[in-house]
Amino acid sequence: MEIKEGMEVATLAGGCFWCTEAVFLELKGVKSVVSGYTGGKTVNPTYKEICGGETGHAEAIQITFDPREISFGELLEVFFATHDPTTLNRQGNDVGTQYRSEIFYHNDEQRRISEDYIDLMAKENTFGKPIVTKISAASKFYEAEDYHQNYYNDNTSQGYCSYVITPKIEKLKKLYADKLKS
Repeated sequence: MEIKEGMEVATLAGGCFWCTEAVFLELKGVKSVVSGYTGGKTVNPTYKEICGGETGHAEAIQITFDPREISFGELLEVFFATHDPTTLNRQGNDVGTQYRSEIFYHNDEQRRISEDYIDLMAKENTFGKPIVTKISAASKFYEAEDYHQNYYNDNTSQGYCSYVITPKIEKLKKLYADKLKS
């Protein structure tokens, strides 16, 4: 993937990529969000293979953002506010290693910011339980099939979207109105 000058990339896994993609598409400074798979061993995995839990990949999003408009730290703030980083290999009813919480850093600064942010939340006992979010070096990111891209915006009336994603979007609007595109 070619990154335009001045832009940066963040790769985050916080459960179902339909949920995380929908949240991050709303933020000022985010130029694109791609749903996909990363952190596993299978080359060119399919959604069906990922769902089986045998590939080692996580459902993840790759965010291209303008750091002059939104920082990596601000992306992490939204990431931790919109998923449960205390449940191992699970987000709600989505269970399996493909739904793990993980930050895939692209450089030493992202690694340091991620470690510091998690250390601060642990020290402050932000969630009342230990944070299980892993921090790993970014690896090959495989773009998910076309029908997964922009899934929430294309399927807002679908049951999963209504019951799982819409509340996350409402929380985002309540907590981060100043960071939203519109």
